[in-house]
Amino acid sequence: MSTPKAVVEVVAADLQGPGVVACPNPKQDLWSNHPKVYIDVVKNGEGKCPYCGTVYRLKAGEKVHAHH
Repeated sequence: MSTPKAVVEVVAADLQGPGVVACPNPKQDLWSNHPKVYIDVVKNGEGKCPYCGTVYRLKAGEKVHAHH
């Protein structure tokens, strides 16, 4: 298993829609490197970008109000 390129810790306020984050995110140096994708971080507590390998991890203890 390869080491992730980067791990970005996110909080509930960073989430969009049904508990997703966009990658690339505006804080990344090369934000226009690949098409924008939305990564679910609520289901498993983290998600990995299929393009650049950045891992987005939900900060421990964050409460997410998900629609079920």
